[in-house]
Amino acid sequence: MLISYEESLKILHSHIKSYERIEKIALTQCLGRILACDIKALKNQPEIETSAMDGYAIKFEDQDKALKILGTTPAGTMPQFEVTNGTCVKTFTGSLMSLGSDTLVPVENVRIKKDQIFIEKSVKKGFAVRKIGENYKKDEILLKKGTKLNYSEIALLAELGFFHISVFVKPIIGVLSSGSEIKDLGETLDNPAQIRSSNHIAIANLAKNLACDARVFPLLKDDEKATLATLESALESCDILITTGGVSMGDFDFLKNAVKEYEIIIDKVDIKPGRHIKIAKANHKFIIALPGFPYSAMVMFNLYAREILNAWLCQEKDYITKAFLQGSYKKKTPYLEFVACNVKFKEGRILVNLEGKKEGSSAIINNLNHKAALMIVPKECEILENESLVDIVFMP
Repeated sequence: MLISYEESLKILHSHIKSYERIEKIALTQCLGRILACDIKALKNQPEIETSAMDGYAIKFEDQDKALKILGTTPAGTMPQFEVTNGTCVKTFTGSLMSLGSDTLVPVENVRIKKDQIFIEKSVKKGFAVRKIGENYKKDEILLKKGTKLNYSEIALLAELGFFHISVFVKPIIGVLSSGSEIKDLGETLDNPAQIRSSNHIAIANLAKNLACDARVFPLLKDDEKATLATLESALESCDILITTGGVSMGDFDFLKNAVKEYEIIIDKVDIKPGRHIKIAKANHKFIIALPGFPYSAMVMFNLYAREILNAWLCQEKDYITKAFLQGSYKKKTPYLEFVACNVKFKEGRILVNLEGKKEGSSAIINNLNHKAALMIVPKECEILENESLVDIVFMP
């Protein structure tokens, strides 16, 4: 009996335990890693009011006066002068503002005569002065646990003085593709009945896009005796084992029986593609047995393996949004469908269309090209009309 997609997710999440594998690595190696703790500001930044331009630190009310230049404050040095009425201090970009000053007049706004300046173009109070805590205030949470570290986050950590940072250990995604008809990269096809495997390449790259490491195992031929031993061996060296092929109704679909040696938690779901999916638990690890068709395998990895990884790595499910369908779509099956679609952003709206998407089986890899997303077509729906508001799922 097929269970609903929503029920399958509830079951899956009931079996996911927290992921507590953390390591400290050098900041220079953090790109793309997932932060394992909140990062708080230990102090205000800036701690003291700071100049945002080259100019003269003054009292705002003194702009109509000749002001005596007391000296200079280069960047990186503490101010040596106190600004009083009738005086100013030459101050550079990044320099601290002198005590008593509240405004910076840019160099291009003044005329200099001997040791005095005359302001020819006034500015508003506080001009070009970076206030205390402008960047962030003490105890403010700057980065949350689960943040994927990109160039700006790493730059912030550098500014905060971190050299090493705590990140989640990359989960290892094992990929085991099966089928006597598939050949590996570089192998020659002996006849038109054979195909080159693409699933192991696709799943490995999807895993890497989700901040995981991928471990690709040798292709598994349709051999009942070898299947269980291979499955057991592969599972030892990964956190989630993804298998493709061998779970349908064929005489040589041996993987479905091998997976049943473990604790099956999901066995077939009311969706298209991938309704023959099986998910099993092996202690704290998961086996996700996917169909062999490439489109189906990629979609199902996104729908199920990504759910586990989201929970483990504290990721928000922010890749599902609303969009307006351009054109119509007639439903093909009685199941909940995930249909490849093109995404465009126009005049403040997210638009999707099916231009260039081929109809047919779940073997059509190129339907996911060009940053395609997945349009969710409800089970009860028969047709989606033009301008229908639909849910879409972005691929990693």
